[in-house]
Amino acid sequence: MAEVVRMPKLSDTMTEGVVAAWHKKVGDKVKSGELLADIETDKATMEFESFQNGVLLYIGVEKGKGAPVDSILAILGNEGEDISALLAEEANKGVSAKEEVKVEMKEKVAEEKHVAKLETVQTPQNTSPNQSVTASNDGRQKISPLAKKLAEDKGISINNVKGSGDNGRIIKRDIDNFKSNGNSMASFVGVESYTEETVSQMRKTIARRLAESKFTAPHFYLTMEIEMDEIMKAREAINTVAEVKISFNDLVIKAVAASLRKNPKVNSSWLGDKIRYNNHIHIGVAVAVEDGLLVPVVRFADGKTLSQISTEVRTFVAKAKDKKLQPSDWEGNTFTISNLGMFGIEEFTAIINPPDACILAIGGIKPSPIVKNGQIVAGNIMKVTLSCDHRVVDGATGATFLQTLKHNLENPVLMLGANSI
Repeated sequence: MAEVVRMPKLSDTMTEGVVAAWHKKVGDKVKSGELLADIETDKATMEFESFQNGVLLYIGVEKGKGAPVDSILAILGNEGEDISALLAEEANKGVSAKEEVKVEMKEKVAEEKHVAKLETVQTPQNTSPNQSVTASNDGRQKISPLAKKLAEDKGISINNVKGSGDNGRIIKRDIDNFKSNGNSMASFVGVESYTEETVSQMRKTIARRLAESKFTAPHFYLTMEIEMDEIMKAREAINTVAEVKISFNDLVIKAVAASLRKNPKVNSSWLGDKIRYNNHIHIGVAVAVEDGLLVPVVRFADGKTLSQISTEVRTFVAKAKDKKLQPSDWEGNTFTISNLGMFGIEEFTAIINPPDACILAIGGIKPSPIVKNGQIVAGNIMKVTLSCDHRVVDGATGATFLQTLKHNLENPVLMLGANSI
């Protein structure tokens, strides 16, 4: 008996999937566990295996096209089986759903019209939007709409054009016959053009999640300057003995993890009717990819060495750019870091990544004059900005976390033990 294969929900935030490739064509036999198609979700392209045996009788979503979760992806059944009744049944379901949407839209439009009617202000009706103005009492130049458009396109100042129409009105032939005498302010005439791209599943999800975060979580921001001279020296020394090259971002992750252990209220999330304080520390690391932003998670970051963190982050970056991250790679964050320092950005604010209560924006390290022992000396400063959900984290709580982070980065010898590399 024919069975409908529906568009799977391959991530917690997925509402629509795009078929990146079909591995079977209509008429092919399909075994349970056999690869059927590649589905592009909001975060990655994932392989989709069949859960039943049968012949592929129908493809509901062509390659490159998208469809909502639970819509018909394909139909599997016996060879030669009639699936017209099954398709009709599914079509009726779709019609019913559309009718419900239409009713809702009609009600909404009726309500909007009612409100608009109440707010309408009567305006004079004695002029027509298409009527040309042929006279002016305020000294403005009289010109036909067509002539005005031609003058703008050619970069001709109408103040330098003599009109030959009624009452000196400038008309089309005046613009056509106009010759610059050196007094007109002719400007460059460009050509308007643009390109449009279909919004990717990833970009749709980024837009939805960040809009929800920004408009529902009351953000506030705390910025602090951190002296980086000691951590720069420490990094140089570490890289002489470390198995892999350690970046400043790796050191920041380690310092943040240590700071969260001392400030557990920052390692939390808002759940509506309760606040969750996480005992484990899973740090999401924002990674820029072609279609947007992914946030793979370094789990139990406080218990890992710098080499382990560095290797893990490098692997995540490579997988993200190849669209090979899996849900287990990006789920479960308790705190997030976004670092734009490598792009020359000195300071910025980031939008909280749900369900976290905070996100830390990292700027670049900049040579700056600093005061030490009453003397102005050359130093290196990094600015960090903590975005906080005020429903969970108060100003003093966020400030205490930043003080701990500052202390850890400015005194790396106290943060990094013998087994930290």
